[in-house]
Amino acid sequence: MKDFYQVESLSPTNHLLAGTLAGVFTLSLTNPIWVVKTRMCLQTSSSANEIYYTGVLDGLKKLYQAEGIRGYYRGFVPGLFGVSHGALQFMAYEEFKKMRSQYTGQPVESKLNPLEYIAMAALSKVFAVVSTYPYQVIRSRLQDAQYLGHYSGTVDTFQKILGREGLKGFYKGMFPSLLRVTPACCITFLVYENISHFLLSKD
Repeated sequence: MKDFYQVESLSPTNHLLAGTLAGVFTLSLTNPIWVVKTRMCLQTSSSANEIYYTGVLDGLKKLYQAEGIRGYYRGFVPGLFGVSHGALQFMAYEEFKKMRSQYTGQPVESKLNPLEYIAMAALSKVFAVVSTYPYQVIRSRLQDAQYLGHYSGTVDTFQKILGREGLKGFYKGMFPSLLRVTPACCITFLVYENISHFLLSKD
């Protein structure tokens, strides 16, 4: 998507759009796996009314048999809002690189030291998580089998969480989530940047 624009330096809006389109495409392919993953994380063998999944393929099969194609895309609408997470993270990361370039006078695509990549990746991840975490709570409630019938849709879920739990209900589990995803994000960007520079140096 960045190559599509064919300009030397993308604006924050273009970064955001590129990240959003990539995210929508990814979500369309992976939402069924996220539904199964959510249910496997929350299922209990003692529940008489719950269909038990023994694995990913078993879960995909039983989900389709019980709920059809629609079951694969439970939580898809809040997931679309969640696409903004990756888009915001991508935009923030690229903007941090531009700010660093303006401060040092070095080209945006110049190779940085590992600590700089890690710092920018961590800050962009924290920014994205804080901005978009509520959608993850809504999406999990819609995908969790034990909540089927409790919520009629995205708006209904939002209203009930707000009414029963207040604003803090939308941020349950955010700190553990940050501890889990931030290191992975830092490693991902660090490896990506170094491999990209290595391959470009071979051209």
